[in-house]
Amino acid sequence: MHFIAPGVIAFIFFRTNWLKIWGIFILTMLIDVDHLVATPIFDENRCSINYHPLHSIYAIILYIVFLIPKKTRILGIGLLFHIITDYLDCFWIT
Repeated sequence: MHFIAPGVIAFIFFRTNWLKIWGIFILTMLIDVDHLVATPIFDENRCSINYHPLHSIYAIILYIVFLIPKKTRILGIGLLFHIITDYLDCFWIT
């Protein structure tokens, strides 16, 4: 979900620049750097949403705001898709 699905989304909706858009979507996974401040760093039974700072409701609101200006829209889409996939992971672990 974190690698292939963003590529499919980029190809379907941004066909002329899909590879560049896919790269931006992949770069949005850098928000997972906030996992490094957690103890333990990885816990397969932990939901990222509202646990890590860049996965908090405040960050998600900022990502939604990124959808408004055209210059940050692609970034906002990538960040929100990342949050959605992490949210799906929360359902799978429960």
